[in-house]
Amino acid sequence: MADHGIARDQLRAFIERIERLEEEKKAIADDIKEVYAEAKGSGFDTKVMRQIVRIRKQDRNERAEQEAILDLYMHALGMADAGSQAEYDEAAE
Repeated sequence: MADHGIARDQLRAFIERIERLEEEKKAIADDIKEVYAEAKGSGFDTKVMRQIVRIRKQDRNERAEQEAILDLYMHALGMADAGSQAEYDEAAE
């Protein structure tokens, strides 16, 4: 029965640590929201800022691969600018 008491105490300690970390995570999330609100108040586009933050987290090679695929799809759908479309058409020949 003593082993159950030790496991119970250890479990309680884990749960309490997780709860404290969750509280810290919420506080940090609130701080991030405030920074975005401040940036928006200064005239910045927060959607684009969020996208940049996400992109900066990516590995350089992964980002380059995604950009190449995006460019390919945009060309295929006729969504790229005219100069790029001509280059794409020439490369496809």
